[in-house]
Amino acid sequence: MGSKTVTMNSKSEAEDFHPARSRATLGIQSDTAFSEASKRLSGRDLCSIADLTVEEMAALMELAHAVKANPEDFRHALDARQMVMFFEKASLRTRLTFETAINTLGGNAIFVDQTQSPLGERESLSDMAHNIERWMAIMVLRTYAHDTITEIAACSKIPVINALSDLEHPCQAIADFFTLEERFGSAEGLHFTYVGDGNNVCHSLMLTAAQLGSHCTVATPKGFAPKLEIIHKAIEIAETTGGSITLMHDPVKAVTGADAVYTDVCTSMGFEHEATKRAPIFKPYQVNEGLMAHAQADAVFMHCLPAHRNAEVTDAVLDGPQSLVFDQAENRMHAQKAILLMLLGGAKRTTNSRNRGTQPRKRS
Repeated sequence: MGSKTVTMNSKSEAEDFHPARSRATLGIQSDTAFSEASKRLSGRDLCSIADLTVEEMAALMELAHAVKANPEDFRHALDARQMVMFFEKASLRTRLTFETAINTLGGNAIFVDQTQSPLGERESLSDMAHNIERWMAIMVLRTYAHDTITEIAACSKIPVINALSDLEHPCQAIADFFTLEERFGSAEGLHFTYVGDGNNVCHSLMLTAAQLGSHCTVATPKGFAPKLEIIHKAIEIAETTGGSITLMHDPVKAVTGADAVYTDVCTSMGFEHEATKRAPIFKPYQVNEGLMAHAQADAVFMHCLPAHRNAEVTDAVLDGPQSLVFDQAENRMHAQKAILLMLLGGAKRTTNSRNRGTQPRKRS
């Protein structure tokens, strides 16, 4: 990308240069539309945010608001359904929120620690998938290689959820934009800025922002931009929703006027050997009070956690009044409830969920 700022598919560009392109509906407009989206998602995999249509994302977000507001309405929605989780990487939020999610929906979680034995090492992924589909209703995978997830999904008759891979972290991004909807009422037109490494979290955030009609700016050091395949897919989606994708290297310019500022660790799991080399490269991208001062006065700070305090973000920002990091962590559970309900055919529309994305919910 050189040193230039590259803005792609802004709302005005989409309107000026694609007059014949129909714009996607960003909200669910009827019970029928919600029902149709739910039926399409039942039995499906969630390996990537790109697996979802704009309408399916809207239905999923609406359901997440419903299950958080009225958990009792879904307490037995997944009675006796079995979920197995295979994790090659350590986890706090992902494991506990998935276990809590299915347990409070009436199902059961079984955890298999694969941190010492990568999937496919002891038994082929195909054989593993064909065994598990005989016992379980759904499978949750947290892996290093994204290909591990897609191969198991291709072999399995039951839904497979990506709980983190080297390419994406879709459950995190869904929870994060659910959190933004709570704060701002809607993500449509929101100015969302990601600063740091163009990693798996960044990829899923870009795709989700595009689906919800947000204006997403990503600022990375040279050589650490998101993958081109993700950029191109996000552009394609943004053209239909009125969102935009902007790529640059200047963190100050990226944050200026932002409604939300997001960062992640500079060295993701699996790249620990690069930590010393990366530290000076990412130092100018630290989110501190000075950088946040360029954002909107009511801007929020976000991080998927765990955070390396005073590395990619200072204590003052992480623990400050603009921080939503623990709201994000809480909302992992509610978003994952919605994902499980959709993929396992337990979704339903409730009366008070229809205002999703129109009025921000106030915390008590």
